[in-house]
Amino acid sequence: MLSTLILILAAVAAALMAGLFYAWSCSIVPGLATVPDDMYVQSMQAFNKAILNPVFFAGFMGALLLLPIAAYMQYTPSPSLRFWLLTAASAVYIIGVFGITAAGNVPLNDGLAAFDLAHATPEMISAARKKFEDPWNQLQTIRTVCAIATSILTIIGCISR
Repeated sequence: MLSTLILILAAVAAALMAGLFYAWSCSIVPGLATVPDDMYVQSMQAFNKAILNPVFFAGFMGALLLLPIAAYMQYTPSPSLRFWLLTAASAVYIIGVFGITAAGNVPLNDGLAAFDLAHATPEMISAARKKFEDPWNQLQTIRTVCAIATSILTIIGCISR
């Protein structure tokens, strides 16, 4: 019963993160691509600050913790397909979602947060956007694909015997 509950919670957390990254990629990123530099920088500074909240962390860290626990709870001396799928989902999430976020997106976010928009010239704002936007979007694409793959592997793991 406990292993089923953890598996369900892991699947929900993985799906929530896949949904968040997917929605961001197909709505926020294209929308922000159309705005002036100062609005872009101001918006990303606000988004990156606002997302640091308990609801986000419940899903983001929940998947990070629950997926490996769910995999471990499925381990037997002759591991099942479910174990291997959940192990793969864990690895994809840890490396492709958490790792990319921690090593790539967060440092970019921190750098943009430190940028003083109020005292910057238009040239400085344009340079800050150029330094941030393309690398951040490339990392966003990677973690979106990895979050979706994690969710797919977890769902298949849930329904496998």
